[in-house]
Amino acid sequence: MKVAIVGFETEGKLSYEYWRAKGAEITICDQDVSKETPAGVASQLGDGYLQNLDRFDVIVRTAGLNPNLILAANAGVKDKITTAVNEFLRVCPTKNIIGVTGTKGKGTTSTLITKMLQATGKQVFLGGNIGVSPFEFLDKITPDSWVVLELSSFQLYDLKHSPHIAVCLMVVPEHLNWHSDMDDYITAKSQLFAHQQVSDTAIYFADNEISHRIASSSPGAKISFYASPGAYVEDEHIVIDGQQICSVHELRLLGQHNWQNACAAVTAAWQTTQDVAAIRSVLTTFTGLEHRLEFVREVEGVKYYDDSFGTTPETAIVAIQAFKEPKVVILGGSDKGAGFDELAKAVAKSNVRHVVLIGDVAPQIKLALQNVGFGNFTAGGTTMSDMVKAAKAATKSGDVVLLSTGCASFGLFQNYKDRGNQFQQIVGTL
Repeated sequence: MKVAIVGFETEGKLSYEYWRAKGAEITICDQDVSKETPAGVASQLGDGYLQNLDRFDVIVRTAGLNPNLILAANAGVKDKITTAVNEFLRVCPTKNIIGVTGTKGKGTTSTLITKMLQATGKQVFLGGNIGVSPFEFLDKITPDSWVVLELSSFQLYDLKHSPHIAVCLMVVPEHLNWHSDMDDYITAKSQLFAHQQVSDTAIYFADNEISHRIASSSPGAKISFYASPGAYVEDEHIVIDGQQICSVHELRLLGQHNWQNACAAVTAAWQTTQDVAAIRSVLTTFTGLEHRLEFVREVEGVKYYDDSFGTTPETAIVAIQAFKEPKVVILGGSDKGAGFDELAKAVAKSNVRHVVLIGDVAPQIKLALQNVGFGNFTAGGTTMSDMVKAAKAATKSGDVVLLSTGCASFGLFQNYKDRGNQFQQIVGTL
């Protein structure tokens, strides 16, 4: 079997190990001409790395590479293209798989589900877009194990297998610089459900028409969350099947958007266990993932929060709404094709004291703010030190400084983690 590993970073290296163990004849393809490859292994590096891939039996693309780029350079190879996630779902020894997608909240929801199932004594593996390739734990899985996968549209784009339980959170426009349009983005998300069986379960966010549309691709049972029959909020309590799980005020996760994530997780976990005590214990102790409304420290009466993971205007809106205190918000970054009118309205309606504008889209956000009559903004410079300094200068005791840019980090930082880590480091020196 001749296999092309296209993209040789962390995921590609694990794919290489997997197919090498199967005895495949492997060629590593990567755009980076300086990429180090294993000794004795064929490689195709540089500008022509996507050429002549039709000579392979299997083409394993890294998730971030749009398969249309491969198809544009190679006719008739569509059925040969796969991904690590696709192969994992094909060979996984357990059918107890829960897949989670959506625009934001995937990592938090996936982690909550994992912890809920673990709290009932199940062996659970968490992987996917959260940063762990499922190949890392494939050899540890038994037929009784459970697997929870956080899945992005990049991973779902050409998926050929769907999990037993599929969950779709809120979906709003994102990655429109990768997808051809919003319909393309929605079609990709729909693949999580499209290959399910009648005996499978599709869970969707009741208040999001796109989420419902995506889940409708499934022939399985449809269950809404944030409304019955799934988990929902009633009298400030999370409720499912008439049973109160906990008060929303007992959640350690900040923001009403996390009520949605909690309800999604409860609904998914409920399909396998109705252990209220176990589910409640997770909801009342889990404080969240890195760079998601993460408290950094308090300086001179001002609290600093890192929400660098939020890379869409919608995530910035929910972050702003998560705090009652007056806020100084750092907004901006690279352009992903999103609009900022709704974000500007949210800023104007909330008690945002000041906005620090950064990155390529700063002029667009500035214009959107001016259009709604908001004029308290300054430029944040090009370094995190400058950005934090500008934010601090606008604060008063009792304020919150919020890094929730509503944009991708590229051009200023390596990625959202680098941006968040730099923010925490600089705030640590104040």
